Amino acid sequence: METVMGNGNGQATSGGRAANAPHSDLVLPYGDQRNDGVVQVSFTLPVAAGPLAEEAARQTMKLMGLEDPQVAEATAIGEEFTFFVGYGKLTRAVELSKLRVAAPMWEELDQAAVNQLVQDTLGRPMVVVGAATGSDAHTVGLDAILNYKGFAGNRGLEAYSAFKVVNMGSQVPNEELVAKARELGADAILVSQVVTERNVHLANLTNLVELLEAEGLRDQVVLVVGGPRITHALAIELGYDAGFGPSTRPQDVASYLAQEVSRRMLN
Repeated sequence: METVMGNGNGQATSGGRAANAPHSDLVLPYGDQRNDGVVQVSFTLPVAAGPLAEEAARQTMKLMGLEDPQVAEATAIGEEFTFFVGYGKLTRAVELSKLRVAAPMWEELDQAAVNQLVQDTLGRPMVVVGAATGSDAHTVGLDAILNYKGFAGNRGLEAYSAFKVVNMGSQVPNEELVAKARELGADAILVSQVVTERNVHLANLTNLVELLEAEGLRDQVVLVVGGPRITHALAIELGYDAGFGPSTRPQDVASYLAQEVSRRMLN
């Protein structure tokens, strides 16, 4: 039976036996059969294609901890680089009972329940301002969460009477986002970060928190960040209230926002 515990930072820690492993919580990757440890990896080496590059690839996989490494594909990409697809076996298992997983604390609510909770809590729609900030020009994820049409039949926040949504779009300077949040009296700020080269997202996200603190707004808003490289643990570390990664649905964010605002009002 899985257990879930809060830790005071809006995080949950989960531990327990895997449902498909009744006698052991030690798990390895699945290749051709259960727990054979076979994995597929891909990478590029700055070595011209040829026997030397392939041997370098095998040694690279050994350094990853893979046994019996095999090169399945070696493709030249330019004169001095080779792209590899390889296979190997992991022998060290993950022990599920020792894992602690950070996740935002919320229960899934349907649209009617979200609308009712916000109305009961605030007596008005919750003002949500969203943007892809800094140099980030990617808005697919942000639009899926905020826009009425949502994603895969899951309506976005604009479809809820509980939210007044302002989508500022892409490449929004942090200063402009903070100014808009102050102008509108925002209850929540949603930030999308897809561009992560050289960890530019970390500096940008940190800068936003610092600006909100300098303006005296940080404690007045629910601050959420989302993106393919975002985890809740990272979000907490950077000073955010919650982080949502891949496969997040609009309903997930809506449920979290409604319950977080209600929690704050009760406290």
